[in-house]
Amino acid sequence: MKKLALVVLLSASHAFGFKLGVTAGPHAMIAEEVAKVVKKNGLTIEIIEFSDFILPNIALSQGDLDANSYQHQPFLDNQIKDRGFKLTSVAKTVLMPLGLYSKKIKDLNDVKEGAILGIPNDPTNGGRALLLLEKAGLLTLKKKDLPGILDIIENPKKLDIKELDAPQLPRSLDDLDFAVINTDWVILGGLDPKSALLSESTDSPYTNVIAVRIGDQDNTDVKKLVKAYQSAEIKDFIHSKFSGALILVQ
Repeated sequence: MKKLALVVLLSASHAFGFKLGVTAGPHAMIAEEVAKVVKKNGLTIEIIEFSDFILPNIALSQGDLDANSYQHQPFLDNQIKDRGFKLTSVAKTVLMPLGLYSKKIKDLNDVKEGAILGIPNDPTNGGRALLLLEKAGLLTLKKKDLPGILDIIENPKKLDIKELDAPQLPRSLDDLDFAVINTDWVILGGLDPKSALLSESTDSPYTNVIAVRIGDQDNTDVKKLVKAYQSAEIKDFIHSKFSGALILVQ
């Protein structure tokens, strides 16, 4: 009921300008700066924060948002496939490398047999996590395209893998031996992205994007939004605020 109430609320207030949906944390922080930049070009943005990965696409699809900026392209593609959203991406924004974090393990060589591991429970980020674990030498997968738990063919340390909602992972580290966590939730959870035992490389295909409804790609306000996201001001803000943990991609 709370999710429905949020969407109804957005509908009721839709007349008050361009609405941009973001997730709490880094995306919201960046959006606040983008709003300042784009206002110079005559566009006032209302930023709507969400606490999960699903609602921003529902709200955009229903017309309660004009754009959202929080997800990477594979996640958007999966949502379009599974839910039939008529959405498309119009620009890249930032790369938030996925990383392995722990409060108990200082080195991947210290991972013990039967260690409890947390990964995101959505298909795209879960698959992304498994690929990072394979890179770390902890697992072997039988396929590389969106792998799932059932695609693990070798698990030499007999890791006990728990699939959790992505925002819960930082809070669950006390109960886990280690976890694979998205950078936005790392920062929101008060962790240091530089403390990751292993992170994705900067050539990761999981760069975040700005999404709009199909047909709105050439909307003047959308173009102003994209230009602001890719401006020198935002690049400087990201560099100074996140110290290299986030990378602006153009």
